Amino acid sequence: MQKQIVKIQTEWIKLDALLKFAGVTETGGEAKEAIQAGDVKVNGEICTMRGKKLRPGDIVELEDVELTVQ
Repeated sequence: MQKQIVKIQTEWIKLDALLKFAGVTETGGEAKEAIQAGDVKVNGEICTMRGKKLRPGDIVELEDVELTVQ
């Protein structure tokens, strides 16, 4: 699994925006599809809310990529 740390400058970032910002998906639409399909885990649990607010310390998984918000 490829692990990546994503540093944000704000208090939180939405799940779909994080996937696009980190380059895991190429577009927001692609991120939306992956989230709605149940392919994304947040802190070990499947998350289908694309607007979920992620804060530093949260871990997001999609396919073979693990993102840690910092």
